Amino acid sequence: MQTETLGVFLKTRRDRVPPEAAGLRTYGTLRRVPGLRREELAQLAGVSVGYYTRLEQDQSGTASPQVLDALARVLGLDDAESSHLHNLAQRPGVSRLVRPAAETLDPRVATLLHALSDSVPAIILGRRGDVLGWNRTGHLLLAEHVDYTAPDSPETRPSIPRMFFLDPLHRDLYRNWSDLARIHIGYLRLTSGRHPTDARLAELIGELAMGSPEFAELWATGDVADCTSGPMNLRHPTLGHVDVDYQVWLQPDSPDHRLEAYTPRDTASRDALRLLASR
Repeated sequence: MQTETLGVFLKTRRDRVPPEAAGLRTYGTLRRVPGLRREELAQLAGVSVGYYTRLEQDQSGTASPQVLDALARVLGLDDAESSHLHNLAQRPGVSRLVRPAAETLDPRVATLLHALSDSVPAIILGRRGDVLGWNRTGHLLLAEHVDYTAPDSPETRPSIPRMFFLDPLHRDLYRNWSDLARIHIGYLRLTSGRHPTDARLAELIGELAMGSPEFAELWATGDVADCTSGPMNLRHPTLGHVDVDYQVWLQPDSPDHRLEAYTPRDTASRDALRLLASR
């Protein structure tokens, strides 16, 4: 699957900004584009129409941080979207894909995971959402139908994005699947901007787009999101309804690896997690 370019991202963001939101008057005239016109965005950002057009057509080379910040301001981009914009600007055009080596779990991250004990369900995810490790309750909470030892080998590691969109058993686990789907896709897009040459990531995105109509539809929106914390409402096959908050912890020495921990949001969910830990 071809990686996203700066021009494609600018176009999707421009289409979603109504003229009124940018302080422009339309006087009831019929418009042929859903959002801002190129010339309107260029004027508001303080650049020439020709230069912006070349940016959107991926023909301008690199753009300065000042120009990117001005475009982000007019387009109303949040921090994650602005970061993605700057990442894309560092690699204009189509990037050449390479196949990276399999990820290895940093021993210090593994030590942190084991220090949590089974009282706090947790998993460690690689840059593409592969499970690099989990404690016993993390496994039982999210994927008890998967072999516990599967993360030990790169050939058998479970992929959370792949299970989330393509595994019916895993998909049924989430009562707020639609909300989480947008976050999954937004984070994959953010990651693709950070690692534009990762062939394994591009293949994963292509596989999900081919196998899941929901993924393909949401991916086409161009939305970007970071994944730091939020609610996860589960329909667990043995515990019933369990409501937890996920929290993501990053390690400075291995920024691509995320430790994701799950804490209960109510008394019933706390009791359910205690039952899980006692199994």
